[in-house]
Amino acid sequence: MGLVKRGKVWWMQFTYQGARIRRSTGTSDKRLAEAILAKVKVNLVEGRYFDVSEEQTRTVTELLDRFEQEHVSKLASQRAYRGYLKHFRAFFGDRTLAEITPKLIVAYKTHRYADGVKPATINRELACLKKAFNLARREWEWCQDNPVSRVSMEKEANKRDRWLTQEEERRLLAACPAWLREIVVFALHTGMRLGEILALTWSGVDLFRKTVTVFRSKNGERRTIPINQTVVDLLKRKARVRSLHTTLVFCSTAHTQIEANNLRRAFRLALQEAKIADCHFHDLRHTFATRLVQAKVDLYTVQRLLGHKSPTMTQRYAHHYPESLRYGVAILDQGWTSDTILTQSAGSDQPGVT
Repeated sequence: MGLVKRGKVWWMQFTYQGARIRRSTGTSDKRLAEAILAKVKVNLVEGRYFDVSEEQTRTVTELLDRFEQEHVSKLASQRAYRGYLKHFRAFFGDRTLAEITPKLIVAYKTHRYADGVKPATINRELACLKKAFNLARREWEWCQDNPVSRVSMEKEANKRDRWLTQEEERRLLAACPAWLREIVVFALHTGMRLGEILALTWSGVDLFRKTVTVFRSKNGERRTIPINQTVVDLLKRKARVRSLHTTLVFCSTAHTQIEANNLRRAFRLALQEAKIADCHFHDLRHTFATRLVQAKVDLYTVQRLLGHKSPTMTQRYAHHYPESLRYGVAILDQGWTSDTILTQSAGSDQPGVT
């Protein structure tokens, strides 16, 4: 049993009923902290030590470690989530869950803005932290409140609306090495995320049914995607020369999963050679969705193909299909008598007409 100083505050550390207890004294005055510790010792001896709530003893580090092990490890986008957790650990340190307040989370947002991070990234980080606290509150019973839920999300003003034209696609494919060209074509014709493509295995490919299955999507869910003939032909060619050393559809020369950063680097070089500006790999997914909408595919179908859980996410492509609105009113011309009645009565009831 003893005192440890963290920052400016003194903390108590001791074992109670087999459990290690770490609790803040709430003071930077060492003498006062020693007095508080002495009182706790008396209570322990007399058996009157009150039950310590989990949120007062569990730390953010413990929360993030368990969240990473039980939740993040099951996601396709583990790399991004682990990046978020790294920022949380650096900022919140070993504070207890009880010390994480909305005010402190707002300070975290300010800190990230100072790092030059955009609102969309901050929102993704807050969503990650909110999920961790939800698990701690609902399933682990470590805390009674989720402080992140009381912090407003940032207004995003950086949503991209970039897609490739047919001419840009032609130049890009010509500039890509063969291995990257296959992945770009696959992305343009399936709309799959980069992580989903790189993790795709042959067990998820069904050429007879013309589908590919993502066993673990960004949301941790399984989804099956229909593929067109272009993708079927591409996969048939790859199946004829597939390696027996890996189950991955797209793999490195060492038969391991391709590093996303390495792919992005090669993609940027191809863009430079093709003289295409302001384009990211994720814009291939935007291109897929935009082309579908421009071809008058309804938004619900696009939503299902993209794997969006909410139609709100797909709605951003609606402006590419203004003719859908025209169809909505033109359908009233069919089978209704309003137009006929107006034509027959035209001119007969105008003022001044006899």
